[in-house]
Amino acid sequence: MPGTFEPLPGGGAAVALDDVEISIIRSLAVQLLELIGPGPAEDSGDPLADLFAEGPSEPPTDPVLRRLFPDAYSDPEQPASPRDAEEQKAYSAEFRRYTENDLRAGKRDNALAIIRSLDALASASASAGEGGAVLKLSPAESQQWLGALNDLRLAIGSRLEITDDEDTDLLYRLPDEDPRKPMVMAYLWLGGLQETLVGTLMA
Repeated sequence: MPGTFEPLPGGGAAVALDDVEISIIRSLAVQLLELIGPGPAEDSGDPLADLFAEGPSEPPTDPVLRRLFPDAYSDPEQPASPRDAEEQKAYSAEFRRYTENDLRAGKRDNALAIIRSLDALASASASAGEGGAVLKLSPAESQQWLGALNDLRLAIGSRLEITDDEDTDLLYRLPDEDPRKPMVMAYLWLGGLQETLVGTLMA
């Protein structure tokens, strides 16, 4: 089971992780959490008002955040006329205003779920005097992990400027001395974890 998720009886998934793997995934999840940013500073006390609280209308300037929170009404592969482009921009701004806060909250919760489950795993591993342990996730936790793994790969892929499968193929041929190599290895490793988790949840 090392490095691959397998199904648990009754649902959920399990994967064996050593201490280094635990540290890497946790560090990446913390960085993702910092990138997404904190939630609202305070709760208004009115759940209905909070539900319709307005978020940003402009896309993020950071390329990773633009990948995580893309415009809803634009298609870079089908350039629009100037008039249509203005309409798409207006629709995207309106959509973003009422959805981005919730999207950020969901991604934040998923990253936190990874951090908490790994902290619990590391604590149990240290108590047992072992190097690494088997992470066991409930079906709900598995879905949160799946979402966070996808976000981590999108974030790393954005930093590596990966836009299609050909870019991914080139990564396999990078020389070891290339400074992008550690990030590439993390990207490919997380892809393997994500793929086996998807397979486990679909089994």
